Amino acid sequence: MSGGNEGWADRYGRVYQASGDQHIVEHHHYAPEWTGPDSVRHPTVGRAPVVLRDRVGEMSHLRGAVESRCGDRLYVLHGMGGCGKTAVAHTLFRHAVDQAGRIGFWVNASDPASFRSGMLAVAADRGASDAELMGARSGLRPAADLVWHYLGASDRPWLLVLDNADTPAVLRDGGWLRTSPAGIVVVTSRQAAAHWWPGAELLQVGVLPREDAALVLHDLAPHAGSAEEAAEVADRLGCLPLALTLAGGFLARQIIDLWNLADYRRGLDGGTGRHPIELIDQGAEIGAESRHLLSRTWQLSLDALTAQGLPEASTLLRLLACWAGDPLPLVILSRADLGEELLPTRVEFALRGLLDHSLAELVPGPVRCLRVHGIVLDSVARTITGDQRELFVTTAVRLLRIVLPEVPEQGEQDPAVLLLAPHVIVLLRRAVDWQVDAAAVEDATECVLRLVIAVHRSGDYTSALALAKEALDIVGRSLPAESVFAIRLRMRVGRALFSLGRFEESAAVYQEVLDDCERALGPEASDTLEACLRLGSPLFNLDRLHEAVLLIRRAVRGREETLGASHPLTLIARKYLLEMAGHPEAASLPDRNEILATGPAVIADCRRASGEEHPMTLGAELTYAYVLVAVERSAEALPYAQRALSGYGRLLAPDYPLVLNSRQTLSAALHALGRHAEAVEQGELLVDGRTRVLGLEHPWTVNAEALLRRYRAAAARPA
Repeated sequence: MSGGNEGWADRYGRVYQASGDQHIVEHHHYAPEWTGPDSVRHPTVGRAPVVLRDRVGEMSHLRGAVESRCGDRLYVLHGMGGCGKTAVAHTLFRHAVDQAGRIGFWVNASDPASFRSGMLAVAADRGASDAELMGARSGLRPAADLVWHYLGASDRPWLLVLDNADTPAVLRDGGWLRTSPAGIVVVTSRQAAAHWWPGAELLQVGVLPREDAALVLHDLAPHAGSAEEAAEVADRLGCLPLALTLAGGFLARQIIDLWNLADYRRGLDGGTGRHPIELIDQGAEIGAESRHLLSRTWQLSLDALTAQGLPEASTLLRLLACWAGDPLPLVILSRADLGEELLPTRVEFALRGLLDHSLAELVPGPVRCLRVHGIVLDSVARTITGDQRELFVTTAVRLLRIVLPEVPEQGEQDPAVLLLAPHVIVLLRRAVDWQVDAAAVEDATECVLRLVIAVHRSGDYTSALALAKEALDIVGRSLPAESVFAIRLRMRVGRALFSLGRFEESAAVYQEVLDDCERALGPEASDTLEACLRLGSPLFNLDRLHEAVLLIRRAVRGREETLGASHPLTLIARKYLLEMAGHPEAASLPDRNEILATGPAVIADCRRASGEEHPMTLGAELTYAYVLVAVERSAEALPYAQRALSGYGRLLAPDYPLVLNSRQTLSAALHALGRHAEAVEQGELLVDGRTRVLGLEHPWTVNAEALLRRYRAAAARPA
């Protein structure tokens, strides 16, 4: 060897030097690098629960299965992202391994590569040789058959958990989803459609009960506050386990600025200036994957739907995010149309996709409803860009207007309409928070106004008041107090207060509204005249009769001049003026007889305008009967009172206020005519109804009880 050549070798390389001819044959064998999971014997979960709360029924059923040593069982834990399916599976896994004597295998089924490598690792654990595994990886032999052969030949019973199988095709392609007498398979998935899971027992995992949800927060942050404060935060988080875990993690790990549950609740309500979803996500561990973040976990399902050819599902979910997480009547979606993004013919398919991926659920009941968790809706709403917001708001308004009656009738309302209360409020809040065009905010406010009227006319004055007040708090951030829509909402507040017997508060609200109407709209505007008319009612009940008469006369005069004497709004005002003649102090009115004489004409005009059985005609007859009793003409009043009670009884429920008003006037007429037994009978029905509807403390209930005592005393006197 001359030494004239030099060479270098790296790792497995070789350097050869020779002076003559040489024939060298060299074979190199490299073991492939392992790309599978480090373990299939231990659950790979983001954050295991300190204690699994609730889930008593599901865990009892699953524990019984793993303890019985039986096999050939397939269970699917399905539900929306973040509801705790993996936590249930993890708790079952630990029980099966630690107490039931089973081998436990945990495989990530979220994507084909992870699932395939995990299942081959299970086969390796059960005795598959390197050559067999190599053949399966290279496609020289069926991988699923190999895995299930070794699972079936296991000398010990096992539990196999296939976690996050949100795309069932990953399991079904190649025949991976099977059962074996040697073990039990548990799948966790957002996919709820039964056709994906033939032969499986489906167990739905939902949100936690309130008490258990509060305990999750206490488990993670025991010193952050009281049980009731924990329950309030749990309510705000919709009792969703992922949100509770993130909130508890945030509270437990604060170092510089120590928060308690009250602080956290204020933060969720916007007290820190951060979006609630951002605040919740701050409780995640550093580097947490998408499915462990509220801001991103739903997108996994939406991406899967898009991959399946249903991009419209994302559009539909953004539309649903304009409303609340309460049950939404499905009729609302019957005319959904967002152009190319969501054609009417594709709404059914998009909805089915949301249901199948557990992003929505159907709610049983007399009204067919859909429900999406509020946290999902808040998270999705946050992703709607500025240029899309007005489109979604105007579409949501249009769909609500189709269902909400423009002029609700008195009495029982469509149950689907009454379910819309939380939805109109959330829509209004979205419109204001998103700072959409003022016209869109006004349209959303009008939806609330229609519903407030419907709720009031159903007889639920407390709910009408709460709804109107909440809407005013929201709309006040966008529209001035003198806005027509704000004024009309304020008048509904005054109307509800009056119906609840809070006459002084009602009068104060109406007076403020009247002042604003006169300043902003003018003295003859229709809303100004309406405020005059409505202010008269509480003043009448506060014995401020002369002020009431002046205001109602103004309303009658203004409406007669602008609308005519027979217009329905004018007839309502004329009826109110007629009622003034029945006040105990009406004798002091110089024109009382003149007002009383208008009664027959008001009734006749109502009949011509609306018909014999219309509530307006019945109301005019009832008012005239009331005044005739007051002026001691009860014989004339009796047929009017009887017709009113009979007519309202056919149209309305027995405890509806107008029915009870008719019963009160009829009982007074009967008492005045000496028909005391009949008066007592009507009085008893009146007291029972007033008590049920208004409560014992309402002024009208107190008055009804006083009348009944008088009737009974008269009936007890000797003839």
